[in-house]
Amino acid sequence: MTLYENEIADAVGSLEGEIVSFVQELVRTPSLPDQEHEVQNGVAEKLKQCGAEVVQFPVRFDEVRGHPAFSDDGFSSDERVDVVGRWKGTDGGTSVILNGHVDVVSPGEESLWEDSPWSGIEKYGRIFGRGSCDMKSGLAAGIFAVKAVTKAGVSLKGDVSVHSVIGEESGGVGTLAALNRGYTADGAIILEPTSLAICPIQSGALTFRLTVKGKATHAAMKWDGVSAVEKFALLLSAVKEFEQQRHGEYSSKYFDDPNHVAPISFGTVQGGEWHSTVPEKLVAEGRFGVFPGESVTKAKDDFEEMIATAAAADPWMREIQPSVKWFEGQFESGKTPVDHPLVETLSRCHEMVTGNKSKIGGVTYGSDLRLFTNHAKMPAVLYGPGDVRLAHAANEYIEIEEIFTATKVLAYMLADWCGGESR
Repeated sequence: MTLYENEIADAVGSLEGEIVSFVQELVRTPSLPDQEHEVQNGVAEKLKQCGAEVVQFPVRFDEVRGHPAFSDDGFSSDERVDVVGRWKGTDGGTSVILNGHVDVVSPGEESLWEDSPWSGIEKYGRIFGRGSCDMKSGLAAGIFAVKAVTKAGVSLKGDVSVHSVIGEESGGVGTLAALNRGYTADGAIILEPTSLAICPIQSGALTFRLTVKGKATHAAMKWDGVSAVEKFALLLSAVKEFEQQRHGEYSSKYFDDPNHVAPISFGTVQGGEWHSTVPEKLVAEGRFGVFPGESVTKAKDDFEEMIATAAAADPWMREIQPSVKWFEGQFESGKTPVDHPLVETLSRCHEMVTGNKSKIGGVTYGSDLRLFTNHAKMPAVLYGPGDVRLAHAANEYIEIEEIFTATKVLAYMLADWCGGESR
């Protein structure tokens, strides 16, 4: 590997301008769910320019609906597309997938942004815009890592594939579709924003809908009604206590904060029909965190039991019981052993580039990692540029130098893991 360090580093350096331009191009191409075609066409074209064999295929729900990891995210069931680019190895060496998603979340209230969410503007050594951090820069780093290895005159013995997928933000149907079609390898690096920490462990996240019923009446006669909002407040207190209890029973050295490994959070609350009417219904939607190694079935059962127990303590809810429904994103937890060769090789390459030992940790969010580890039975890690705290936020951005560092680490990783040799 040391024979190619200088050549690869020089190649990445020569590509820096092109990397920035491509990230900007991706950010400037909005790719909300059901609107990913244009950006996927751009990715496919770039992969072809880099010498990959490229396949684009529709993600059809009917092909994966029976899979235990399938989540119907409510978007198009047959019109969104995945892109797979493949560089065939020379001698049957170890293969790898570089996985990234192009779907992004809504930019929210655009007045909160300094520039357009789709500007891709470069300033302060950063690129701004929705998807810059999560995770178009990571995808770009993966593509240009392969280009850098090629430009450095290094041939790889093992196959390298780039999977540019849709649907990650809402359940992972894009990655599931690719794996279901047989696009697998000896390992996978998912290019999520980890601030260049190596994360082989992920918590799970289950989307739920809690419905609470009350009894409507005129607000001036509120004592004759039952407020669904007030009943929800009782359940909210129970959820907070339950979250603390769960974390008190779990420990892991791979998470920075032991009290926030599998958080429970409400994202939307809608209740009532009129300001002068006691609300007869409230619907709250949120995400329920799943601890690494915890079964999804047990997690769901425990949450539903907690809601039922809390409701039983209230005379109204004992009779008019709240309901829990699970929908859309249902992310299991996932894990690759921290001493797996994939983790060790990536750690070694990270230290070669940065001069620092890599941080090995877990992430508290759901990701496509679990599809590789739990269902394709492949080792996988999360590793990429960007601070996840900026993802989904106004004025999202990526540090440009971090993209370059990630590109170089990934290029070294390809030469090491897949087996590099001079052409």
